Amino acid sequence: QVQLVESGGGLVQAGGSLRLSCAASGRLVSSYSLGWFRQAPGKAREFVAGISWSAGSTRYVDSVKGRFTISRENAKNTVYLQMTSLKPEDTAVYYCAADRTLIIPNTPTYWGQGTQVTVSS
Repeated sequence: QVQLVESGGGLVQAGGSLRLSCAASGRLVSSYSLGWFRQAPGKAREFVAGISWSAGSTRYVDSVKGRFTISRENAKNTVYLQMTSLKPEDTAVYYCAADRTLIIPNTPTYWGQGTQVTVSS
């Protein structure tokens, strides 16, 4: 079993930055792929960024490429999402996710509770 706890959300003005963190606990969690998803009001949950267990491979949704960076620190069982140049359309609840696969799938097995990110114009 894997538990995921997100932190770092909040209110920021357009153009600003935030860093989300996700602390993972559970046996062998450092061998899991990790990722971030988001769900805006009235919209389906969407993939944002993913990172392999070794951090050797990352991928992003096109809308955040060049603005968001995913990273992980296996010694701390933590994954981060550095978000810069934030836009109002980035407003959503952001979820951390994990799975026992090389790359995070579209429907991961484990989910955090989510953290709200609100970008004002």
